[in-house]
Amino acid sequence: MIAADAFTTLTVMLAAYLLGSIPTAILVCHSMGIGDPRQQGSGNPGATNVLRMGNRPAALLTLTGDLSKGMLAVWIAQRLDLGLFNQALVGISALIGHVWSIFLRFGGGKGVATMLGSCLLLDYRLGLALCAIWLSLLAVRRTSSLAAVGMALVSPIISWQLTPQVLLPIIIMSCLLLATHHQNIRKLLKGSESPL
Repeated sequence: MIAADAFTTLTVMLAAYLLGSIPTAILVCHSMGIGDPRQQGSGNPGATNVLRMGNRPAALLTLTGDLSKGMLAVWIAQRLDLGLFNQALVGISALIGHVWSIFLRFGGGKGVATMLGSCLLLDYRLGLALCAIWLSLLAVRRTSSLAAVGMALVSPIISWQLTPQVLLPIIIMSCLLLATHHQNIRKLLKGSESPL
């Protein structure tokens, strides 16, 4: 039974990686005829850069798609009766797929929305708390990277309080987010990061 569960988990993790690898921003921008986000703005294929390109509907669609990748991955794990910890591992796989997409030669976005989507399905309280923190920081400081970094830093604390069963996976997700924002962190420290 343990071997069967492990095989199922690994299979779903692989599927989640492929799901996370779908380049939402590029597909949305291509379908709306607004160019490749990798060649405009910050060069990041994510909702924030699409918003910087001046197309709010495209940015909203990108955000929704990236959220959905994390949510769908965990939802599949739930339907297969995987335990909460394994569901979180599936969420990590979707996040890794988004950041290092096989369809983009292992490039990709920064993973904020995909992590939030996974957390909303793992425990809606955790997901809503993280969304509230991200949105609050974004509203106050108008800097997407600062909101993401702030959310990543407090995510383990909130998980420890609400859902300690997935604390380790949440720490891993948070570290991945901080890693994808390393250049932004340098700019934040220098005071040169661009606001929205």
